[in-house]
This record gives sequence, C-alpha cells and structure tokens, in this order.
Amino acid sequence: MLESSATGRTWLLTGPTSSYAVHLTEGDELLHLHWGPAIALADAEALAVRPLPDYWPFESPLDGREEYPVEGGPRFVRPALSVRTDERRGTEWRFEAYEADADELRLRFRDAGLVVTLHYRMRGDVVERWTTLENRGDDPLELLRADSATWTLPDREDWRLSQLHGRWAAESRLVRAPLTYGEKVIGSRRGHTGHQHLPWVALDTDATEERGEVYGCALGWSGSWRIAVAQLPDARVQITGGAGYDDSGLLRLAAGESFSTPVFAGLWSDAGFGGASRAWHAYQRAHVIPGADQDRPVLFNSWEATEFDISEEQQQNLARRAAAIGVELFVVDDGWFGTRTSDRAGLGDWTVNRDRFPGGLKPLADQVHALGMQFGIWVEPEMVNPDSDLYRAHPDWVQYQPGRKRTELRNQLVLNLAREDVQEYLWGQLDALLSSAPIDYVKWDFNRCFTDAGWPGDPYPQRLWVDHVHAFYALLDRLRAAHPDVAFESCSGGGGRIDLGVLGRTDQVWTSDNTDPLDRLAIQHGFSQIHPARVMAAWVTDSPNAMLNGRVSSLRFRFVSAMAGVLGVGGDLTRWTEEELAEAREWVELYKGIRPLVQRGDQYRLRAPQGDGLSAVQYVLGDETVVLAWLQAQRHGEPVPALRLRGLDPTASYECRETGEIHRGAVLLHHGLRVGLRGDMDATVIRLRRI
Repeated sequence: MLESSATGRTWLLTGPTSSYAVHLTEGDELLHLHWGPAIALADAEALAVRPLPDYWPFESPLDGREEYPVEGGPRFVRPALSVRTDERRGTEWRFEAYEADADELRLRFRDAGLVVTLHYRMRGDVVERWTTLENRGDDPLELLRADSATWTLPDREDWRLSQLHGRWAAESRLVRAPLTYGEKVIGSRRGHTGHQHLPWVALDTDATEERGEVYGCALGWSGSWRIAVAQLPDARVQITGGAGYDDSGLLRLAAGESFSTPVFAGLWSDAGFGGASRAWHAYQRAHVIPGADQDRPVLFNSWEATEFDISEEQQQNLARRAAAIGVELFVVDDGWFGTRTSDRAGLGDWTVNRDRFPGGLKPLADQVHALGMQFGIWVEPEMVNPDSDLYRAHPDWVQYQPGRKRTELRNQLVLNLAREDVQEYLWGQLDALLSSAPIDYVKWDFNRCFTDAGWPGDPYPQRLWVDHVHAFYALLDRLRAAHPDVAFESCSGGGGRIDLGVLGRTDQVWTSDNTDPLDRLAIQHGFSQIHPARVMAAWVTDSPNAMLNGRVSSLRFRFVSAMAGVLGVGGDLTRWTEEELAEAREWVELYKGIRPLVQRGDQYRLRAPQGDGLSAVQYVLGDETVVLAWLQAQRHGEPVPALRLRGLDPTASYECRETGEIHRGAVLLHHGLRVGLRGDMDATVIRLRRI
C-alpha cells in the first residue's frame, strides 16, 4: 500500500508487517523517515516535522539522513551519485514531480539536463529500490558512480554486521561481527558476482535465529558491484550499493540516453535471522525466480564421471544407470563440442563433435527421453579458447588492452559481450543448438574473471563492464522467449554468479564446485540466509572425494546433505555397486516425496553446522514437515541433543511417517525431537504429518 500526505511531500509504503517512509523538505532535500514496523501516515508526518540537528560547520545535518545522497554541497558521506560534465562535477537537483500507483512510487528530480528518478516498490515486506538517470540535455555527461539506493537504519547502539564471504569451493560462509566506526566495503571487481562475497548484508543489535529485529539488503546485479556499510561520526548507519566497484567511470550518457540501475532490495523483519530468511525466500519465489511454483527435477551430471573423455556410447550407459535410480534430468557436461578434449581448446565453437556424437546430440537426447528423463547440456558462451576456430577468425572479439599481454586463465579469454556482433554470433550459435535437438536444460558456466577489460577503438571502453552484464541478461531473455520449455542454471566455477539479477532469469544455480557433503553444510547454511532451497543445486558424488579432500563418507550422509536443496547426482555410476545403486534409488524416491516441502516450504535452521556436533534444518509446508539432521562426530558419553522444531501448531498432533509415533506439537516445539544419530558422519530424514 502507498500513501501520500496532503502536502504531497511525505510518502509511506506499507507491506504486511513493515513500513517505509520518506519526506521532501521545502529545500528539496529528500530525507529518510522510517524503515521498520508498520506505522500510520500520521506517524510519518510526525517524524517529518522533527527538526534536523545543527551540526554546522564540521558536520552536515544531512549526512546519515538523506535518502539518496549526491555528490556536492554540504555532504561528507559516500555519495550514491557522482556525475561529471565538461563544465562541472556533482549534482544540485530540484524536485520536479512524483508519480504513484498501487505499489510503486517514483520521485523525479532535475539538475540542468540530468533527470534523476528514484523508484520504490513494495513486494510483500521487501522494498525494491532503483534509480533511473536520463540525459535530457544537449551535451554528454559521465556517470562516475550511480548506486541503486542508500538505506538508512534507525538510531541504535551496538550494531552487528552479517555477511557471506568465501572463495572458490568455499563460498557463502556466514560471519557476524560488531560494526565499528568507518566503512565496511564488500564487492567484486571481477566482472561477475564473485565467489568472495554474495551481494547481501544484514544488520541487527540483539537478534537470534527466531527473535529480534534484522535489517537486510540484497543487490540484483551479476557484474562487478559494491556495498558500503558506514557507521558515521554520530553513530548513524547507512548502506549504499550498486553496480561497479569503484568510481572510475560507470557510463557515459549521450543526449537522449538513459540508464537504470539494478534493484537494491531491502527487508525489515522482527522475527530474527530465520524470519528474515523466510521472507527473502518467499519474495524470490513470488517475484524473482521464473516458474518457482514448479519443483526442479532430480538430475544427473556426467562431469565427475567422465570429465573430457566422453562419447555417445558412454553417455548412453550412464543415462541407463541414472534412469534406473530415478533420475529425471540427464546432463552432458563439458566435452561434447568442437575440439574440446581438454580445457585448452574448443571454447567458442558451439557445434557438436561428430567424432564423439556422429549423429549430433539428437540421438542421445531421444534415448534419454525414451528412458523417461529430460536432456541437458553444459555451455560457457562468454568465453573462448585461443585454440578455437572462433578466436582464429575474430581475435578482436575478446576483451583486451592494446599493447598488453592477453591474460589467459584456465586457458581462456573473455569475449567482449558488449559488442553487438558478439551478441549476434552467440545468439545464432545457441539458438541453432537448442533447435537441433530436444534439449530441456542448459547449464551456463562462467569460469574466469575479467582481467584485461579493454575495448580498443571504443570512445568509452569502461562501459563494457556494464554492457557485458546487460548483454548477458538480454541473451538469456531472448533464448528463454524463443525456447520457453528450456530451463537454465547459472554456474560460475560453482557459486561465482549468484544474485537476484541472475536468479530472475534462471531456474537454479550451482552453489559450489565443492561437493563434499560435510563442507556443503556450511555453504548451504550461508546460502540459506538469503536464497531459497528451490534454486540451490546440490550433488551426491563419489567417496572418497577425489576432487577436493579425499574424505570418506557414507551414501546416507551424502544424500541427506544434498537433499537440503535441488538434488543431483554427479558420481560415476558405472563404478557404484548394485547395493549402492539400490540404496541410491531409495534415497531418490524419498527425496521426491519431500521435494515440495524442501523446494517450496518455509525453512527453519534448527542448528547451525558449527563445531563437530549436530546440525539440522526443517521445512514446513501445509500439514507436513521434514527434518534433515547431520551428526559430524560424537564424543564418548556425550548425548546428541534433541531438536526443538519450529513452525508447528502447538495444539495439534503429528505422526512420524518413519516410526508411526505420535507427537504433540507443543512437546516438539518446547522439548524437542530425538533424532537417533550416533557415531561419526551420520544423518537422517524425519517426516511428520499433522493428524
């Protein structure tokens, strides 16, 4: 709901439990009023008449209170907007007008030829914010920095910052620490979202998993980005974020051109970190993820079984074994195209290797469909090997700096997707590929960062950082429109491209290249702070884990770990024993039974995977609930604690589908459920149904 004061200078957006309010002063200063529990318009108007403190001359009364601080004037905080023309730098805007409809507010300001529109939209209790910049003047202007939004927190003491950090094969690690004076900056200068940080932060003062106020912000951008959390000299806190990592230049706008920033979404919750996560999950399922009401199938991926040594006969053999254990989607990974016998050649040549697949992909896809499964393939369209027909024909199509060495990582270069000829080439190749065979799924990879991000001959080469992402989005949108039955997964060496922007165009994401079931518990715990299990791909692979750490784990532990998301299998099924295949079939069947709860239910993190003890997660949907629990290790004489469940009706009774036992809801909530785990690396699945 959106309300405006009688003066037309105070605005209030209200969701189911929260409100957001801003006020425009007579001097055209846009001030933040409120973000938190739901209030009335009269409350917002009362906040609007509160005087600003008099800090002059060494501090500014605007700092920490402006809704979107620009560069220039009596401001000392980090500006969200920095503009340069041939004559001047900075912004001195005047309010022009506002527009409002059921759930969106648009506030328009002008500085000479520059028109700035601030957008607000309520999606449940999530506030989506973004900014549009238009050059209506006659001369070009340069956007040095154009952030999506600045978020202002209420006056509190002892703020604590939560963030997700990591590296390749160890993404999404949750860390919480006191916020100190100055700025905390996270981001990526790598051209993609990055393994090092997910573009999300949360702040609280005393929240627990299920109680207390939590403020969270998440950016929807799949390129370089930055979020700065600042505790100002007067202890006020602001969060500013958007596309681009530094202020060296984002875009140049010619006369008549415009730029819209990505969405920077914010959420307030008084139900602790768990309540905030469930609100984020519900928001993404309802407004971000395409087709989120459709459960994702159990997949098999051939990579760890075959790597580059693949053939049609070998894939057929794997497909038969995958179908026998209940797999629903069979995916051929790298090595099916061009001269791709290693990572040194073939990228960019998206034609089927006829030595390996004499009839193309269609015969294999037809056989996979005959086995009752969907068929998928792996691609990495934004990259090229120097040893490829594409690079030999178009060496100027890659990002590079004149007179500098073209850096190769993983033996590949980055195509300059900002170029229209590159965009059209990839569209033609991928459209033809998806039209050549009944392909149901595409795993879209991105296996190296930008290093030599130059565009020789372009008058403003910096724009490739932004234009590459927009072209990536446009290519995905175009392919989805032309092939509406094809699902897409975002991958970037694991979790290197996960954000609200790419999630709006893909059906799931590859969470990490780390498939070790124990390591994945911490990765999945961090991932769940912001993103739902509905998009979190998780595989069962071989033991020992030869790729990473050599750890030995039971098939039970591996399956229960992967069942916390979108279940996949990535091991070499030709080496599994008949007993292992039979057990796998039972786990897959069990997962299909609990899949609606995992992928669409409310998630409760019962115990975090800390130390070497018990961890557990619970999903609730309607009258059913399921608990997945893992015991890493048990010391002699140390009992395994009971799990206090969440989200149940205390007055109802629940039947355990595994044992037939009847449990009272109040007992499960307050005294807990014994899970019967013991020893090292044990795991279990417990299903309960309200009766």
